Amino acid sequence: MTGYVLRRLGQAVVVLWAAYTVTFVILYLLPSDPVAIMLAGGQGGEQSTVDPAQVAALRAEHGLDDPLPVQYVHALGRTLQLDFGNSLQNGAPVASLIGQALPQTALLAVSAFALALVLGVGTAFLSTWTRWAWVRTALLALPPLGVSLPTFWVGLLLIQFLSFRVPVFPALGNEGLASLVLPSITLAIPVSASLAQVLARGLRTALAEPYVETARAKGASRARVHLRHAFRNAAIPTLTLGGVIVGNLLAGAVVVETVFSRVGIGRLTVTAVNGQDIPLVQGLVLLAAAVFVLTNLLVDLLHPVLDPRVRVLGAPRRPRASTRTLVGSTS
Repeated sequence: MTGYVLRRLGQAVVVLWAAYTVTFVILYLLPSDPVAIMLAGGQGGEQSTVDPAQVAALRAEHGLDDPLPVQYVHALGRTLQLDFGNSLQNGAPVASLIGQALPQTALLAVSAFALALVLGVGTAFLSTWTRWAWVRTALLALPPLGVSLPTFWVGLLLIQFLSFRVPVFPALGNEGLASLVLPSITLAIPVSASLAQVLARGLRTALAEPYVETARAKGASRARVHLRHAFRNAAIPTLTLGGVIVGNLLAGAVVVETVFSRVGIGRLTVTAVNGQDIPLVQGLVLLAAAVFVLTNLLVDLLHPVLDPRVRVLGAPRRPRASTRTLVGSTS
C-alpha cells in the first residue's frame, strides 16, 4: 500500500505539472495582451486607447517581454517555491486572493454536497424501497430531470419565486446563513441527480443478487437487507463518482456565485479569465487540479475498505491456513 500511495503521489505531481504547463501555453497563445487589458480597465476596455509605451514598460516590469521558454522556466521555478506571483489586475499576491475567496466557496460546496447526499441517497433508497410502481417510476424520473436542468436557470427560478415573489431568502450576497440556502440548492440539484442515478442502479443490481435472497430467506428485514447487504456493494460504483462530483461542484460554483453575486473562487475565476490575469488563472487551475487529484486518491484508498476483494495490483496474497491444511490432507 505504501508503494501504491507513493506511485499515485508521483502521478499527482505529473498531473499538476501538465495542468500548469497546458494553462501557461494556452494563456500565452491568446491574441489579446493582458497588460493592455489591465490598462484599459480590465473587463473588456478599449485596448486601442492604451499608450504603447506604457504597455511596453509594464510588460518589461512583469517579465512578459522575455521569450516564452524563459517566462515558463521563471514562472515554474516560483511555483515550485509556492510563490504564484502577483495578480496583473491589482498587484495583490495570488495566494492571498485565493485564500480570501476559498472559505466562501468551500462553505458553499460543503453545504451543497451535504444537501445533495441527502437528496440523492434518499431518492435512490425510496425508489428501490417502495412497492408502488407509479411512485418508483416518478422517483426514477427525477435524476435525469435534475441533470438536464441548466444551473443558471434553476438559480434564476429560485430567486424569482423565493426572493422576489415570496421574500423568504436573500437573492444576493454572502451575508448570513440565509444567503447560503438558494445557492446550495442550486448547486446540489445536479450533484444529487448524478448520485441518485448511479446509486439507484447499483441498489437494483445488488437487490437481485443471490446473497440478498439468502439474507431474506434467513429472515432479515427489508431495512437490514437494504442497509447492511445491498447498500455496501451499491456504494462502490457510486464512490467512483468522487471526481465527477468535485468537478460539478467546482464548475457549478462559477455559475452559482455569478448568479447570486457571491464572492468566492467562482467569481474570482470569471474575473481572472476576463482580464487574462495569467498568474491568477494558473493559481486557480493548480488549486482545482490539486483538489481533483486528492479526491481521486481518497476514492482509491476507500475502495478496499468497502470491498475487501479489491487489492493493490502486484500485492502478494498469502494463502489461508485452512487452505494449506486442506491441500496437505488431500495429498
